[in-house]
Amino acid sequence: MAVPTTPLPTGLADFASDPALSRGRRHPEPEAPTRTAFQRDRDRVIHSTAFRRLVYKTQVFLNHEGDLFRTRLTHSLEVAQLGRSIARSLRLNEDLVEAIALAHDLGHTPFGHAGQDALNACLKAASAQAVPGDTDSWGFEHNLQSLRVVDELEERYPAFDGLNLCFETREGILKHCSRANAQRLEQQEPGGVASRFLQGGSPSLEAQLCNLADEIAYNAHDIDDGVRSGLLTLDQMADVELFEHYRRTALKAHPQLQGRRLLFESIRLMLSDQVYDVIDTTRARLSTAQVHSADAVRAGPPLVAFSDGMRERSQVLKSFLFRNLYRHPQVMETTDRARRVVSDLFDRYMNAPGELPEAHGRKQHLARAVADYIAGMTDRFAIREHERLYGAVLFP
Repeated sequence: MAVPTTPLPTGLADFASDPALSRGRRHPEPEAPTRTAFQRDRDRVIHSTAFRRLVYKTQVFLNHEGDLFRTRLTHSLEVAQLGRSIARSLRLNEDLVEAIALAHDLGHTPFGHAGQDALNACLKAASAQAVPGDTDSWGFEHNLQSLRVVDELEERYPAFDGLNLCFETREGILKHCSRANAQRLEQQEPGGVASRFLQGGSPSLEAQLCNLADEIAYNAHDIDDGVRSGLLTLDQMADVELFEHYRRTALKAHPQLQGRRLLFESIRLMLSDQVYDVIDTTRARLSTAQVHSADAVRAGPPLVAFSDGMRERSQVLKSFLFRNLYRHPQVMETTDRARRVVSDLFDRYMNAPGELPEAHGRKQHLARAVADYIAGMTDRFAIREHERLYGAVLFP
């Protein structure tokens, strides 16, 4: 992919999200005198309790396994950086991209996807006992939980629960949603952020961009963390065309490179080319679609995308990482223990609600209160709480 030669544009494109045309907040507030609505959203996310907790939440490797591995916080920062870089070239709203990127994982459980899977299983089992046949409505989705965090769970303001973010930021946070949960959200907020999961259509270009920036970021940093951990080697990565092409390119320009410098340069080249690919492909799609407003974007199919070739090579990389890193025996042994921590905590709180903090115990549905509490935990707090309640040391 050639480096785009067009100078960086200035001003928002007509298909970008304009804060002056925002669909607003759930609870009306006066506009801030020195910030746009999307800048205000970004700032609210950064100052939230849930955002600070991300520094101790797993990306792939548990927080205590090493100081240099990515956490949910550093991952979110990398997504925001990539998103802003691409948004600037496409004349999209960088502030909205940053707000969505920083908020997109606020609802993630401790222990990454292992914790999410365990909590989902626990909620479905609890629902089956309470309302037979209604298991789907009680499942756990981390995107939906991120929306719950910003809509309900944060407690910072006197007049409302949550952070009261703009529709456009909330729309981007809800990247995925089951039909059952979308129907429930639609009942609470007709025509709101879940409507597209029922009626079709797409979110804003900024939301689409964050979705792809998320994928670009975790593919790249999971290579880095995998090699740093010793679970992946550069020799193994030679089987992955997307990475090997840039490793050879790096060596051609710098024959003396080896070790971590070679790894970093290969990843840097790969990231840059993926960014250029997204910019060029999306520009071509926008030109073909001839959309001239954010609402026109929502009425059509997704427009922010890789080229077909890059998508195919990226998918091969994702499959490689799934087989060789995420399902590595050492990672699986750790995630099995993580699932046990989450499942044990859920069972204990369900059977002894008095162990819950008072604010959580007052909620109407015990199972959802327990899920909210566990989902908000950091890795290390969940481990300590499990040791306190069960006396078992699963992570010495």
